[in-house]
Amino acid sequence: MNTTIVAEKLKKGDEIRIIAPSRSMKILGKDCIELATKRLEQEGFNVTFAKNVMESDDDYDCAKIENRVKDLEDAFKDKNVKAILTVIGGYNSNQLLSYINYEVIKENPKILCGFSDITALLNSIYSKTGLITYYGPHYSSFGMEKGLEYTLEYFKKMLIETNKEIDILPSKEWSNDAWFIDQENREFIKNKGFLTINEGKAEGEIIGGNLCTLNLLQGTEYMPNIENKILFLEDDGMAGNAFLKEFDRNLQSLLHTLKTVKAIVFGRAEKNCEMTDEKWIKLIKNKVELKNIPVIANVDFGHTTPICTFPIGGYAKIEANNGKVSIQIRENK
Repeated sequence: MNTTIVAEKLKKGDEIRIIAPSRSMKILGKDCIELATKRLEQEGFNVTFAKNVMESDDDYDCAKIENRVKDLEDAFKDKNVKAILTVIGGYNSNQLLSYINYEVIKENPKILCGFSDITALLNSIYSKTGLITYYGPHYSSFGMEKGLEYTLEYFKKMLIETNKEIDILPSKEWSNDAWFIDQENREFIKNKGFLTINEGKAEGEIIGGNLCTLNLLQGTEYMPNIENKILFLEDDGMAGNAFLKEFDRNLQSLLHTLKTVKAIVFGRAEKNCEMTDEKWIKLIKNKVELKNIPVIANVDFGHTTPICTFPIGGYAKIEANNGKVSIQIRENK
């Protein structure tokens, strides 16, 4: 078992390297790239780009495997780089896992942050090296003109401020519109807050991310130990109104691999998934494995915006009682 490693926090003047282990930066608009870079520079960081971020195969929208791996390893080896942000998600970062030199990462620990398809990379790196990774915004997320405040706040709390307990609170409002197409005409929805499905208290290590991507690691050497952990799980809206059925079977598949789970925190589903509170409750009440543990839904992470940043391999304290919910996270116990 690897010893847990926590990378140094970011500070003003640090270099952030942008890599594309999933889809290429070529799919981003020029305005998004300029604004994302400007936003990070306004926070005091020096933004640099990996050599192959714009390479794109027409069938996969990404660079060759060897070039994506090289960009990842080069970013870890570069002593000037203090954090690595992924461009965006996609479908195939798990292609890289057997080609990565994990000793390079273990010997040069630094922040790695992204979400969605990047789940495969984040969890495999934690599993193979013990380095805590971060489920949070992509580089492209910073190209959002409106509604970024909560995302930026939690990014900074997790990756810049000293290691301390962070309270995850509900955002005031959320959105699930195509902001990358139309930055002006946005729909912001009042946040009703977290949904308590099962009450209870729990403390433990955090594992998780995008559920269907995490499941790709089952049965491989890249899957972290999820036994007796607190799971933070979410999924995208590709299944549309079949989300309930698809999420149910993916969750059940994961539950079949373990004997105990301490708690589950679910990220908010996208609008087209039609996941009402009643559907979340029905989903969980049918799982005997989850009968006596706290379960919370509609938390701000996943494929709606804004999102918090949480540490994979970090630590959480969960309490849900009498309509009140407390979610606290940090890197160490």
